[in-house]
Amino acid sequence: MNTRYTIIIQWSDEDQCYVVSLPEWGDYCHTHGDTYEEALQNACEVLELLTESTLEEGKPLPNPQ
Repeated sequence: MNTRYTIIIQWSDEDQCYVVSLPEWGDYCHTHGDTYEEALQNACEVLELLTESTLEEGKPLPNPQ
């Protein structure tokens, strides 16, 4: 599968880490990382898990933005 989803990575002064939003998956779909690279890796892992579980449940994947 070669679907492209949005990954938004922003530094949070409040949390003192990089916060990642995955907007196609809903307002509350977030992860984080202490470094930008860790945040991106976590986002990719979460996207893989979300995609797998959605397909296993027989539900449609969200449309990429």
